[in-house]
Amino acid sequence: MKKLFLLVCVALVSVGGYAQIQTPAPSPFQKIEQKVGLTDVTLEYSRPAMRGRVIFDGLVPYGKIWRTGANANTKITFSDEVTIGGKTLKAGSYAIYTKPNAENWEVMFYSDASNWGTPQEWDDAKVAATVKAQVYPMPMNIESFTMSFDDITNDSAVLGILWEKTYVGVPMKFNTDKKVAASIDQVMSGPGANDYYAAAVYYLESGKDINKAKTWIDKAVELRSDAFWYFRQQSLIYAKSGDKKGAIKAAQKSLEMAKAAGNDDYVALNQKSLKEWGAM
Repeated sequence: MKKLFLLVCVALVSVGGYAQIQTPAPSPFQKIEQKVGLTDVTLEYSRPAMRGRVIFDGLVPYGKIWRTGANANTKITFSDEVTIGGKTLKAGSYAIYTKPNAENWEVMFYSDASNWGTPQEWDDAKVAATVKAQVYPMPMNIESFTMSFDDITNDSAVLGILWEKTYVGVPMKFNTDKKVAASIDQVMSGPGANDYYAAAVYYLESGKDINKAKTWIDKAVELRSDAFWYFRQQSLIYAKSGDKKGAIKAAQKSLEMAKAAGNDDYVALNQKSLKEWGAM
């Protein structure tokens, strides 16, 4: 009986050793996803609270670089390039650091977003863009540190930063018009070489209308006359359609280009087909 009691006690102690008490985070994490035009923007940050404290020129000193929130870096991610402070930021993630002052803030987009707080060694070369943002006083306290996307249009948005009685906004420009124009041009100009090629190969391999496949591969080759693999598929489609002469011509072209490109696999494939068709 004593042994059983001891085993039960050991088991309870073991379970207790692995148990963890869960409590609310003092600076809860927030993630915001926003579409601006055709660009996806994701903002990740932690939200400290005032809790009766003086924030700016108190908890957050003026004139010193601040992590802009709490815990890990405040991070913003763009799916396409954007323009901030006259600088072009490539698609990717950036840490947001700020240097608060009474009348304006310096807001910096830092290309290394893997730090906890401010970097141990600040590197000016990693500052992708800097914006001087005016301070706008709020009529009431904002208890929890807050970031937002404001004044959204098709090609712009303002990144808002609010806490205590302070609001600052950072304008961001997006290349929506450029992307829309490119999309219009692509659609209006009809299918591209890859579209014709993919459709032709699918019809060949699926045993569908070989004459349609022949039409599509001809258009693909017309648009991409530098692709030896296009000519390879053209030779196979021509052979399947019964056009042996056209198949040999396409295979010879593919063979010549594959040799020039140093692609031994396609050299071997074309040679095998040409032998089968009596051309070698």
